[in-house]
Amino acid sequence: MIARWQRAFVLFTLAAMAGWLAWQWPQSPGRAVLGAALPLGIYLLVMALEFALMHAANRRDAAPRARLPQVLAAWWAEVRTGLAVFCWRQPFRHRALPDWLPAQPTGRRGVVLVHGFMCNRGLWLPWLPLLRERGHAHVAVNLEPAMGSIDAYANIIEDAVRQVTAATGQAPVLLCHSMGGLAVRAWLRAHQADGRVHRVLTLGTPHGGTWLGRFSRAVNGRQMSLAGDWVVALQRAEPAGRAALFTCWYSNCDNIVFPATTAALAGAEHRFVEGVAHVQMAFDPGVVRGCLEEIGRG
Repeated sequence: MIARWQRAFVLFTLAAMAGWLAWQWPQSPGRAVLGAALPLGIYLLVMALEFALMHAANRRDAAPRARLPQVLAAWWAEVRTGLAVFCWRQPFRHRALPDWLPAQPTGRRGVVLVHGFMCNRGLWLPWLPLLRERGHAHVAVNLEPAMGSIDAYANIIEDAVRQVTAATGQAPVLLCHSMGGLAVRAWLRAHQADGRVHRVLTLGTPHGGTWLGRFSRAVNGRQMSLAGDWVVALQRAEPAGRAALFTCWYSNCDNIVFPATTAALAGAEHRFVEGVAHVQMAFDPGVVRGCLEEIGRG
């Protein structure tokens, strides 16, 4: 569903830009270029607003506040990363690399990859060759319906965990970006599956909700409201010790999950990274290296 939506949006936008250029160029090349660049300008401004709100909200947060040069660098990195993910990998390349479940166990622990809000398995494409060359069986899920309840994703994750466990004979590591970490917590609650997972690594997951959640009209978006009913109920339902399964990566330049420490989970192991934006976090070299090391220790 996400691939269809994003593919249609990208193709419509490109067609509109091309049509405007063809119509206006004979009359005014300058006006033609400015009009065609309008979608990119809107994207840059919306992204800038996210970072401005994030920087203001983090003023009173316990995490070290980012310096302005870090915020600007993170904004530019997120602009480039967002275009690659939402305009290419997810709409056009999400099926380019299949899941890998070898017929014979490699002796290495497997991985289930769980994407976040408005994403699909295409987010993880750069990770899949890295996991395969290290011998880690893996399944990257698609969470559907795209704007449904986070609770509805539990059976999708359950199926992926069963596949990877069957292929390896070992409990898998679950690697989650953003909302994906909440979906895994919902799966743990629904299936009481603590004994069937080795480790859960979350990257920019709004464990305590996020300030931006108040603006969402999607069911799962509203569930991620800062200190909202759903995240509070999830926390209360979790047994003591479950959080010890988690390693939570969070950043003071996360433009979607803020204030910064809402991506931390009480009782979990925490990894703070400076100056890294939300989608960028899934591809930051230090984060990737740290996650691969943790997966490899399993």
